[in-house]
Amino acid sequence: MQDVSNKSSSAIREIFGTDKALIGMVHCPPFPGAPRYSGAAMDGIYDACMRDADALIKGGLHGLIIENHGDVPFSKPEDIGHETAAFMSVVTDRIARATGMPLGINVLANAPLPAFAVAAAGGAGFIRVNQWANAYVANEGFMEGRAAEALRYRSLLRSEHIKVFADSHVKHGAHAITADRTIEELTRDLAFFDADVVIATGQRTGNSATLEEIDQIGSATSLPVVVGSGVTPQNVADILARTGGVIVASSLKEGGVWWNPVDPVRVKTFMDAAAPALET
Repeated sequence: MQDVSNKSSSAIREIFGTDKALIGMVHCPPFPGAPRYSGAAMDGIYDACMRDADALIKGGLHGLIIENHGDVPFSKPEDIGHETAAFMSVVTDRIARATGMPLGINVLANAPLPAFAVAAAGGAGFIRVNQWANAYVANEGFMEGRAAEALRYRSLLRSEHIKVFADSHVKHGAHAITADRTIEELTRDLAFFDADVVIATGQRTGNSATLEEIDQIGSATSLPVVVGSGVTPQNVADILARTGGVIVASSLKEGGVWWNPVDPVRVKTFMDAAAPALET
């Protein structure tokens, strides 16, 4: 059974100009206020983000997501300081001006209101939200979907053009609260709450969703589906055959580790592996 969605066009094509998008990740270093921040100058932080963005775009990816992954351990949405949105807005504006490429924002953990603010201020076209509808138990504790509040805030900003990429059965957590509901039902809830793209993930960063789970999610929605974790040169072709794109991070970093800089050699290897699937 398909979901009920009023989306008349694919957000993937609208944002990226293609039916299958390859989206890279800019994992920002720790910002001031985060536990791992060690006093680094802001110009150094911004330059590190710019270097990764430049390497990904020059490598041929279609767009980027900017994320405060260096702020681990992540705060719950109501505890995130205003400084996080301020610093991320500067990063986003600089990358947008330098690349002119489609950008998305993910403010961890599960903070769509700051993400909409950053996207509006910095010129990004979409946000990623890990828990958009329903609820689960995350690393940070009990985490509720905030779609109603977030979409009202988007309207307040007059930023209805900013799309929502939402995870189904999101990684890094337990879904016992919704265990009586199938992945298909959880996916349809995302469309019902006006998400634009559905993201399939594995159990944690760097771990891919199974092809079975990807197919389960895809069968439940008319929205585009992308895979947001664990995408590698070895599995990208199979994933792209089933989806509208991938979000790729760890496998493009030096040593395959998310906190390392982007490795242009790994980017080329990945793009070579993905190329045949993009041509079909």
